[in-house]
Amino acid sequence: MTGHIYIIGMGPGYKEMMTDEAYQAMKNADVIVGYTVYIDLVKEHFPDKEFFTTPMRQEVERCKACYDFAKDGKIVAFICSGDAGVYGMAAPMYELLPEYESQNITADDITVIPGVTAAISGAAQLGAPINHDFCVISLSDLLTPWETIERRLIAAIQGDFAIAIYNPSSKKRHDYLEKACQIMLDAGTDKNRACGYVENIGREGTKTVVCTLEELKNAQVNMFTTVFVGNSKSEIIQGKLVTKRGYEI
Repeated sequence: MTGHIYIIGMGPGYKEMMTDEAYQAMKNADVIVGYTVYIDLVKEHFPDKEFFTTPMRQEVERCKACYDFAKDGKIVAFICSGDAGVYGMAAPMYELLPEYESQNITADDITVIPGVTAAISGAAQLGAPINHDFCVISLSDLLTPWETIERRLIAAIQGDFAIAIYNPSSKKRHDYLEKACQIMLDAGTDKNRACGYVENIGREGTKTVVCTLEELKNAQVNMFTTVFVGNSKSEIIQGKLVTKRGYEI
């Protein structure tokens, strides 16, 4: 009998920020699959579970492992940070599905459980930076050409969107946030536009900073940071980044 795969957004990683549906799916699973760092965040809650991990850049291998466990009749909890459908593993799981149709696994054997993505949890830490129309852009060019990322940044500025920026920096991409800020400045953004960033959202050592776009350009951030760029109406109010909804106050 075929098992079932739950693709789970676990939010920032601590129990209080998981939905009850996500927690119960992990509790009821036979095996929990995920990136090593994410498994380490939940292991303490499920000491008797079977775990399967792979390191970074072995995402496809994790997906295939989920299908293999399901073929054996196991209930699988495949965990992702934030939301599984926002830079998560929901899409590659469905992309691989045709390979397993001959083994009697169908879309009915997969359930996606939403989680709190970093744009939402980070915004709560900063105040209200995405309280009007906003977009989410990743600066990682591992799977997306930099030229495409650049076009998206310019389009977001031209549309006057607030922006949540994922993957702003890494060891190999240490200057990508600086490049992105310069692109936005060249696209006509005021250097004093209200911005901010949150590091280690919902985890030990959470750090929040509000700043201008010019200051953001020189900020030192890491891969566990989510950056927020306000729109033309955003302000910093008593240390909080606020994108106005439009009400007459």
